Amino acid sequence: MFDSRHIRTFHEVVRTGSYSAAARNLGYTQPAITQQMKALERSVGTPLFLRVGRRMRLTEAGEALSRHTTVILDSMAAARLQMTALTGLRAGRVRVCAFPSAGATLVPEALARLAADHPGVRVELQESEPPESLDRVARGECDIALAFTYPGLREQVPEELVEIPLLEDQLTVLMPAGHPMARRRAVRLADLADERWIAGCLRCRTNFLHECAELGFAPDIVFTTDDNLVVQSLVAEGLGIAMMPGLVLSFLVHRKVVGRALEPAARRQVSAYALREHLRIPATALVLEELKAVAANRVGC
Repeated sequence: MFDSRHIRTFHEVVRTGSYSAAARNLGYTQPAITQQMKALERSVGTPLFLRVGRRMRLTEAGEALSRHTTVILDSMAAARLQMTALTGLRAGRVRVCAFPSAGATLVPEALARLAADHPGVRVELQESEPPESLDRVARGECDIALAFTYPGLREQVPEELVEIPLLEDQLTVLMPAGHPMARRRAVRLADLADERWIAGCLRCRTNFLHECAELGFAPDIVFTTDDNLVVQSLVAEGLGIAMMPGLVLSFLVHRKVVGRALEPAARRQVSAYALREHLRIPATALVLEELKAVAANRVGC
């Protein structure tokens, strides 16, 4: 309804009390001020000024508008400052949904890099496994999801999301340090058919069962947990072994647990997902760049 230029001119006319003074202060000609005020009056549908001799007086509508102009101009100035901060990456908020092993490895390093160069960009971290994390991005509940997929078990991704590949994460087997196969650099899944197993999240468990079925055996799963630290503790106590992502090796906390690569190598794809239009938001694009840089520096990329 209002042209911001007309509001600013109106404010100056009211403040100085005349068209000529407002023209001098704003660098306009007096006819230009007159035309702007006529355009403003047309937009509101009523006169804003009355001539009383040589003086101008505000109409009731003019007085009402005058009470709002300072607030309007202050809000516009604040909005400009905020937009400048956001586009200049001095501010911004990005909500990231990450699965646990990415939240313990890729995300902290990326956020440390971000904080060093852009301390005004705030990242809110949420933990969520795929496919729920992808659905949360599609619903607008977070801006970036870190998720993983297994070869042959790829699920449908919401069509409005863009996938940004980060790295291939090699799968490993966690076993007690005293396990007979712990002396090997790599182990074959078929050689572990008689072991007791600890399974992870639904997507990982589905892939694990699929891999075992391909080799002709059904694993004896004695525990199921999404918590990586619980898995390590169970393995450390000799209660079972577990097929885990290689990222977990970055935060092994038990000296009695070792990780051995699978042979032949098995991997999962780790990617970031975001709404296509969010890729144009500077803070979101920056977080994605930091995640890509961290992933590129990891072994196995």
